[in-house]
Amino acid sequence: MNTRMLLLAASVGFLAGCPDDDTHSNNDSPPASPPVQTEAKQFEVTVTNLTVSQPLSPLAILAHSSSYQLFQVGQPASLALEKVAESGDNTDLLAEKDNNDNVTMSYSGAGVILPGSADSLTFEIAGDSASQLSIASMLVNTNDGFVGETGIDLSRIAVGESYTMNMPVWDAGTEANSETSASIPGPAAGGEGFNTARDDDDKVSFHPGVVSLDDGLTTSALTASHRFLNPGARLSITRIK
Repeated sequence: MNTRMLLLAASVGFLAGCPDDDTHSNNDSPPASPPVQTEAKQFEVTVTNLTVSQPLSPLAILAHSSSYQLFQVGQPASLALEKVAESGDNTDLLAEKDNNDNVTMSYSGAGVILPGSADSLTFEIAGDSASQLSIASMLVNTNDGFVGETGIDLSRIAVGESYTMNMPVWDAGTEANSETSASIPGPAAGGEGFNTARDDDDKVSFHPGVVSLDDGLTTSALTASHRFLNPGARLSITRIK
């Protein structure tokens, strides 16, 4: 009797110590799924200078979310945009990539865009990291005139399609349009660029245009050739992939 009970107890102990295959497999975590790879979107941006004698400064291009605005008509320009509009220096605007969480990427053009010429830039945006584009460039023979656009919706451009628009000339409202040789940094005058003082109405608006020496502004360093009509530039965005 004792021998039979010992054998039965040993059998029960052995079974209890053996893992159940079904139970073991149910407790295992399933293998991790590989991360979903979202293909990068590739775009080509081209800006053509439509003016007669107004070189454009190197482009500043920002890829960002819908929460970011490069400028708003009727509102003061940011310090970074002021530096572009007064001196053509895009350094601070490009640094928005590091200083603003809503800006994902920034790109600089190759250099000055002469009248009648164009500059093209190809870049990639990783997945859905940015949905909009903003761009700015100074008309260098002005006090604070620039061409630019903000909040261009990239998601509406399909692969193989292009979006084209004419860009008006804006006045940053940060420097009076005196047209003096001391205040215009471009080749027509070679004067000062950025100045911290704001002596205009301090709001972005359509540029009223250049008066020039030929039209009676005796202190102007500009001639009739430096006048411009809107639009000042043409922007084309093509989605490559």
